Amino acid sequence: MVVDAVERKIEQYLSELDDQYVLKLYKGLPHGKRLRTKLILKIAGSSLKIIKTAATVEMIHAASLLHDDVIDDANTRRGKKSVNASEGNKTAIMMGDILYSKAFFELNDISSEVAKVISNAVVQLSLGELADVRLSEKFHTNRDAYLSMLYQKTASLMEASAESAAILAGKNRKAYRQYGHNLGLAFQMIDDILDITEDTETLGKPALHDFVEGKVTLPYIYLYEKLLEEERKVLVSLHKKILTNDEELWIKSAMKKHRIIEKSYAEAKVLVDEAIDLMESLGEEDLSNIAKAMIERKF
Repeated sequence: MVVDAVERKIEQYLSELDDQYVLKLYKGLPHGKRLRTKLILKIAGSSLKIIKTAATVEMIHAASLLHDDVIDDANTRRGKKSVNASEGNKTAIMMGDILYSKAFFELNDISSEVAKVISNAVVQLSLGELADVRLSEKFHTNRDAYLSMLYQKTASLMEASAESAAILAGKNRKAYRQYGHNLGLAFQMIDDILDITEDTETLGKPALHDFVEGKVTLPYIYLYEKLLEEERKVLVSLHKKILTNDEELWIKSAMKKHRIIEKSYAEAKVLVDEAIDLMESLGEEDLSNIAKAMIERKF
């Protein structure tokens, strides 16, 4: 499979650093669905330049997750022990820096335009991470700030992946950029929903973990809008708190009563439907199917 070729290219890049510990750390990372790689390959094919582009994007994504886990004090990543938990925060931060730096170095040989697009996405990603930290300090109901953070932290790299592939394939970069933008936002919105609806075993992390961490995602913002004043005080009091079973049940029951999950899901579906229509108008059935699978996905 071509996805395997991308994996081999990443390992080759890291082997060039001549540091076995770095290579071992990378090989121990959970690799996820490689959605960005799949987008790039579907849009632009599988030439060496495309494989190199996908490899740099995946290295950048992995670096961002390493830093994210340190910021969140996360002990697991996709059901496996996180690097910061097993090796310490310093190692996780430096491993992230190594992946970022090597990816930027390799980008220079691909295309100056692609390097600009992806580098700008990393600036956005970092701004989004900072915004996420600030928004998590206290309970908030600022939907616009939340969606702006979501774009920067998650959608920007998806958007850049699709746009970069379009540039290399000589396709309409604006259309594919929009597709990546919508897909990235919807992907995180669905993640936020699954954090509430799925169980711990399915998630690979505790259920309602986002709220305990301090993240006020779209469902919580919408729930707050629907609650009575006394109920609002209860919800705010539970923010950043280790929840009892009764407290978890209260949140989930309130979400169900006010159809919050359906409202949040509908918002993600609008973005996905727009992405599907855009790709179908360009005859990109595979990319349309990726979007369809996202709105129906489970972990």
